[in-house]
Amino acid sequence: MLSMNIRQIAEAVKDRKNADREFLRFAIIAELDAVNLYEQIAQLTQNQDLKKVMLDVAKEEKTHVGEFQAMLLGMDEEQTQELEHGQSEVEELTSKPV
Repeated sequence: MLSMNIRQIAEAVKDRKNADREFLRFAIIAELDAVNLYEQIAQLTQNQDLKKVMLDVAKEEKTHVGEFQAMLLGMDEEQTQELEHGQSEVEELTSKPV
């Protein structure tokens, strides 16, 4: 199913430079979905071994999010600026550095 969506993105994006950004955003979404799934399973299971494995895999997926985000920020200056702007807004609203 994910591969079908990637093909659709590739066909829809005319500018190849933008296609790579979209691929990365799609990959980030997929990893975040996986994190949510694995953490929900860990919360619901009574099996402690399964819980440990699910939380470990969720942690690995978070690393993948970071890797993809680092690549995206290297390709999209506006994304980098807006991320920094968002961090500043949170710090201002909460009076705490992010």
